[in-house]
Amino acid sequence: MEDEVDRLVAAWRRERPDLDVEPLEVLSRVGRLSRHLDIARRAAFAEHALEPWEFDVLTALRRAGAPYQLSPGQLLTQTLVTSGTMTNRIDRLAAKGLVQRLPDPDDRRGVLVRLTQAGQERADAALAGLLDHERAILAELSAAQREDLAALLRQLVAPFDNLAD
Repeated sequence: MEDEVDRLVAAWRRERPDLDVEPLEVLSRVGRLSRHLDIARRAAFAEHALEPWEFDVLTALRRAGAPYQLSPGQLLTQTLVTSGTMTNRIDRLAAKGLVQRLPDPDDRRGVLVRLTQAGQERADAALAGLLDHERAILAELSAAQREDLAALLRQLVAPFDNLAD
């Protein structure tokens, strides 16, 4: 089976035989897969009337466990956006009734963002839908292949995720 990366690599080998283009065989596929996954995820979230950023915030709160609340700073850390962007996102989710702002009992000036029941239901349904889509994407791989692929990708991703450590 040939893919677009095979054609791209063949063209570079023909045009630039002096270069070792082997990294393209892995990383160009990762990049293309990322774009395909982004499209598939957007479609899965749209089935639940969510944008990807909404899913990110709601599921960060859902993963926090009961009472499903985090400070805006904790949400920043988990979603990798600026404080201004997070404030805007919280405002928009609150307007939709998916989150609420509460005073932080440990900090008079602070607030906590809590998932509402509607937010929890939407996050849970969107996650279940996403997992159905993603299972279908991985269906061509055996369980052992999925495990091997996850381990290899972890090896590539971990150094980036642990830069701050």
